[in-house]
Amino acid sequence: MSDPSPRAPLGSLRALWPFVRRHLGLFVAWLVALGASSAATLSLPVAFRTMIDQGFAGGGGTAIDRAFLLLFAVAVALALATAARFYFVSLLGERVVADLRQRLYAHLIGLDAGFHDRNRSGELVSRLTADAELLRSVVGSSMSVALRSAVTVVGSLAMLFVTSPRLAAFALVGIPLAVLPIVVGGRRLRRIARDSQDRIADANALANETIGAVRTVQAHAREPYERGRFGEAVRIAVDAARRRIQAQAWVTAVAIVLVFGAITLVLWSGAHDVVAGRMSAGTLGQFVLYALIGGGSVGALAEVWNELQRAAGGMGRIGELLEERPAVVPPARPTPLPRPLRGEIAFEDVTFHYPQRPDAPALERFDLRVRPGETVALVGPSGAGKSTVFSLLLRFHDPQAGRIAIDGHDIRALDLAELREAVALVPQQPTLFAASARDNIRYGRLDADDTALEAAVRAAHAADFIGALPQGLDTELGERGARLSGGQQQRIAIARALLKDAPILLLDEATSALDAHSERAVQQALEALMRGRTTLVIAHRLATVLKADRIVVMDRGRVVAEGTHEALLAQGGLYAELARLQFLD
Repeated sequence: MSDPSPRAPLGSLRALWPFVRRHLGLFVAWLVALGASSAATLSLPVAFRTMIDQGFAGGGGTAIDRAFLLLFAVAVALALATAARFYFVSLLGERVVADLRQRLYAHLIGLDAGFHDRNRSGELVSRLTADAELLRSVVGSSMSVALRSAVTVVGSLAMLFVTSPRLAAFALVGIPLAVLPIVVGGRRLRRIARDSQDRIADANALANETIGAVRTVQAHAREPYERGRFGEAVRIAVDAARRRIQAQAWVTAVAIVLVFGAITLVLWSGAHDVVAGRMSAGTLGQFVLYALIGGGSVGALAEVWNELQRAAGGMGRIGELLEERPAVVPPARPTPLPRPLRGEIAFEDVTFHYPQRPDAPALERFDLRVRPGETVALVGPSGAGKSTVFSLLLRFHDPQAGRIAIDGHDIRALDLAELREAVALVPQQPTLFAASARDNIRYGRLDADDTALEAAVRAAHAADFIGALPQGLDTELGERGARLSGGQQQRIAIARALLKDAPILLLDEATSALDAHSERAVQQALEALMRGRTTLVIAHRLATVLKADRIVVMDRGRVVAEGTHEALLAQGGLYAELARLQFLD
């Protein structure tokens, strides 16, 4: 990841403005409340001087009452304006971060498979959560404090000159001294803050990966090893955070010492003026309060600047994701798929390299034509390119050369959603969500009614085990379907594909997780489903494809043979070798 630009944090945080602009009413209300609270704050020293100079100047009880009443009225106005400012800016922060998260989430799930292959899901989730949370504090708090402090510093400085120009000139010397360490330390702090966020993301990614594979961890008794790995990642993150906090503390401390050192010097001079009769006690009190308010605001600006450095790092990381563009994009004017779809599939001289393996072609000058309604099985050793055929047909990737067509239409000319709606996929390792069985099956067709859903359940031979669940179809399946066996998960995925009722069916060893009895039942359901549909089947167990219309043998990204089971056995070669290993051994 590149280092943030020298213009950060404003350069990075400027990207937040479009999200703020969507809630312009809240933003304006916050500015009005901010102006009111700042005006009330700057009125306090005047009320304080009036209380001292008039309330104690022998004007009697009435004068004292008026002075204290004025002071209390200003305090009430300050309280109400501050409460309104807090409410509006906090709500603005919540809405801005919610919009940002939705935008980032929608962007991430729209990026191509190559992007997700290159990036760990745990780090992406960290940016979606931890980095976005930093921005909540910026919009909901730091931004308000920064603007309020800036207004207060300027207002206090102006009132200092109104109160005593000579003392104000002394105070003005302290301001550049206070700003200097902020500017000098800001760039280093920004780099440290970015590094801290990266280390937190690393720890989150490791935890996400390990918890997602907890059964593998426990099966190998690697809990102590993983605790050690995570502990080391957390230690590195804490060390990075310690460096950030240390730098932040030094910047804040130096700024406050310089500001209040200058204030102390000014007060020493003012005390001599009061003793000499050149200034009233109330005026000095007013000057002291303005100096304290201004100095406190400069100190607050130093702290806010540090927060902005952290948030700039987070926004920079989020900005990098939002700038990512998918390698697979739908056409500006897509060609509509014909209705009804015949389901003819053609791979014409296709060559494809995965981005992470540019020197090793997954498919090389690959040709395949599947007739409408035909069932074609793809067999071959691991790494032959069988799964790549499915990925390219679904446009998870685009080939570097060649053409893929459905019913004669190049799939790059089709709308992505329309293309994928026309294809039903049953993967070897089904993905189930932490939702009910009903919701998982209905994922195949969201508008399906209960009658169609229950028919799909019966066709997938899943009715018996779903009926035995505590709440039937409404039973929560747990994360990744943890409450079901592997075979039951597979049948849920098959029911989902049955419900989708797409004209093209992709089966990636769809019965691999089933026992012999379940496999027979599901195979019967799949045979009924495949009837009249174009079907591509990836098979490692050759017994599952004996009834295919055609078997295509792949090796090293090419078609090396094709035909029926009997014809391929008679030819000898790779298929006969695979058959001998499976059936004879």
